[in-house]
Amino acid sequence: MSYNAPLKDMLFVINELADLSAVHALPGCEDATPETVEAVLEENAKFTGEVIAPLNFAGDKEPSYWKDGQVFTTTGFKEAFKSYGDAGWQGVQHPVEFGGQGLPKLVAAPCIEMLNSANLSFALCPLLTDGAIEALMTAGTDAQKSTYLQNLITGKWTGTMNLTEPQAGSDLAAVRTRAVPQDDGTYKIFGTKIFITYGEHDMAENIVHLVLARTPEAPAGVKGISLFIVPKFLVNADGTLGARNDAHCVSIEHKLGIKASPTAVLQFGDHGGAIGTLVGEENRGLEYMFIMMNAARFAVGMQGVAVAERAYQKAVAYAKDRVQSRDLAGSAGPVTIIHHPDVRRMLMSMRSQVEAARALAYVAAAASDVAHHHPDAEVRKSNEAVYEYLVPIVKGWSTEMSLDVTSTGVQVHGGMGFIEETGAAQLYRDAKILTIYEGTTAIQANDLVGRKTVRDGGATAKAILAQVQQTVAELVAIKAGAGTHAADLQVIAQQLEAGAVALEQVVDYVAGNMKSDIKAVFAGSVPYLKMAGIVLGGWQMARAALVSAQQLQSGTGDASFYQAKISTARFFAEHFLSQAASYRTAIVDGSVGVLALSEDQF
Repeated sequence: MSYNAPLKDMLFVINELADLSAVHALPGCEDATPETVEAVLEENAKFTGEVIAPLNFAGDKEPSYWKDGQVFTTTGFKEAFKSYGDAGWQGVQHPVEFGGQGLPKLVAAPCIEMLNSANLSFALCPLLTDGAIEALMTAGTDAQKSTYLQNLITGKWTGTMNLTEPQAGSDLAAVRTRAVPQDDGTYKIFGTKIFITYGEHDMAENIVHLVLARTPEAPAGVKGISLFIVPKFLVNADGTLGARNDAHCVSIEHKLGIKASPTAVLQFGDHGGAIGTLVGEENRGLEYMFIMMNAARFAVGMQGVAVAERAYQKAVAYAKDRVQSRDLAGSAGPVTIIHHPDVRRMLMSMRSQVEAARALAYVAAAASDVAHHHPDAEVRKSNEAVYEYLVPIVKGWSTEMSLDVTSTGVQVHGGMGFIEETGAAQLYRDAKILTIYEGTTAIQANDLVGRKTVRDGGATAKAILAQVQQTVAELVAIKAGAGTHAADLQVIAQQLEAGAVALEQVVDYVAGNMKSDIKAVFAGSVPYLKMAGIVLGGWQMARAALVSAQQLQSGTGDASFYQAKISTARFFAEHFLSQAASYRTAIVDGSVGVLALSEDQF
């Protein structure tokens, strides 16, 4: 089936929940008028639907392959990537001075979603390039920016992120790649990097590797890691491409999913040393790499929303087409399966989770825009804290959600979902990696606990929860005049309030017990992340219901759309927000069971 971008929901979230008008008013965001944003999204939907989406199934069946040190991508990828760059899509959120469109992150977020819904494997190349651009914008010299940024932003070149080594996965303190300084100010790089997404391919003229390595006198551990630019082809002083660098792909992985995306093993320095240039200062590489990682983590969260949206669309189309069994109420003959209650339950489960995760991610993107552009330093600071708190939730919860939704999509298809030709299985397989790369769900949860909750004593989390309680109060105030939807709003308000209270208790537990019982706190870290996603996603659904009720009262807009919003929010409240109490029990009281067995008992 084709992919049709959910533009109506995207624009609703952008305008009503993420407050595009406030973002548009920020210095530097003046071009993001409602009319411009709608036009950009419509063009992106057309491009991704017509050019990128048709390559998705083919990429799974005829993936990228390695031969004699070169990687050849799926037929059509090279041409599609050129079209992507030529149309300016790589530069949506990047500075105009380097060839970008200079639009806010709030506008880039739906563009990222559409690209990944269309073709997750293809979208990984622009995702890593975005990260490289962010790192160079922050820590690169003027000369490095001049040399690399425009070529990356226009899609002429692509970027990679080189962290992982055979012995150094999540523990980057174990990185062994060496960087030996040379008399001309460059470094020679020696080492092996694995799991490098688009580390080698045929879609661009050059590949700009950002590589973590150690200099000879570097201190041990993460404090001794530096970041280097190591291009596939060296760049001459006039900007033209020079000699092939000593950085080579020696193999690519054979994977469960995202098969069209080449995951490379890169060898640096087998023929005398790969030439690299230092980014920023020595021994601050991990700090700079985290700029890339944070950008990538948000984008991977958007990938979770994207692949779940594609699975939902596929499941709905199948449920409306597949005829099987009579209606329980007694139809004259067999009906399409969308008439069966449990299929409705599955579809509503998929729909409500996608909408909640999308809304939370877009609201986070808006907070990032305010943090970067607002003239008031205190406002910038508070929004930066909110964005930083939400990033591990967007990444971790949205990707775990995508596994549930794509699995449910297979279930809606029944036996046909287990058959590759329907495409449902591909989405399920592709989704699995999202919970792993750019930091597993546990890594995101550790970040949420340590850096985002304990560090400020839960202050940011509680500030967000105060806003949640304000939404509860607004729901209670409007419900009496909401006509036929009064009962829906009451249910939503009750479940949201209970979820907020439970989450605040968990925040207090995490912040209050870190020093006295650290293992108990981290035993509940992933449940805490999932609970935060559910409660804060439910908050966005409640806000959507509130706006929809107000629109219905005023008699303006698409009544069917607003009614569906309220019904979907109620479903999420009853089926997901209602889980908050059990999550609270698992987190606050459940560590005993987690840690009870000895190693020998497993």
